Amino acid sequence: MLGYYNKLSSEVYDIDKYIGLSFGDVEFYSERLASFEGNILEPGVGTGRILIPLLEKGLNVDGFDGSSEMLNICRTNCESRGLQPKLFEGKMESFSLDTEYEAIIVPTGTFLLLHKREDSLSALNNFHKHLSDGGKLIVDIFLQTDLAVGKVSTRTWDVRNEEVITLESKIVEIDFINQYIISHNRYEKWNHGQLTQSELERFPLRWYGVAEFKMILEQAGFADIVISADYKHGEYPTNSTQIITFEAIARK
Repeated sequence: MLGYYNKLSSEVYDIDKYIGLSFGDVEFYSERLASFEGNILEPGVGTGRILIPLLEKGLNVDGFDGSSEMLNICRTNCESRGLQPKLFEGKMESFSLDTEYEAIIVPTGTFLLLHKREDSLSALNNFHKHLSDGGKLIVDIFLQTDLAVGKVSTRTWDVRNEEVITLESKIVEIDFINQYIISHNRYEKWNHGQLTQSELERFPLRWYGVAEFKMILEQAGFADIVISADYKHGEYPTNSTQIITFEAIARK
């Protein structure tokens, strides 16, 4: 079975979504969490693009990821800035900690990697379990548009010393009933025209309707749900291309 965010794809992620890059999300999460004094958790922490700015603002943020390669990069990025957060390998649907969190955040659509419905429901229940009474969950999703099996996209990154990384992404499966797509991503690293490294990644993504996800949150025990579009707090989404953020309070 092909995994995702292995060595080469994690390297690309760190190049493409470098620390200091924001899509409006860094500012949004910083503002929404500014008054929090307790522990915060970021599942799917990746290379630390959101985590590090929050830590630098003095927030107490732990993080975990299912990819050891991503965690290694995150640790390096943190250490280079003199930061030492608690980081560990884990899965959203099954992590188990003694810590009770004031907030759990899942930015950038990372939650959609849980393409199986039962896993996504287990993850939301697990988040609720790890939040204090009145604790806040903030999670981003986005919709899938312009879908077609066989659709191919390509990208290229210049690395260093005439090294180039290429990515060919191809949609190989669309399940409209269960609401997910599967893409195969082929990463290749070239040096002076010679192929030096390659990696094939199976990349799943789920999608939800806005009302559907709100209902799922309520069924998991969340209340006082605020829905925002493109990181404008409380501004309800109006088109399918927007990032949709849900803020919800855990009631015990």
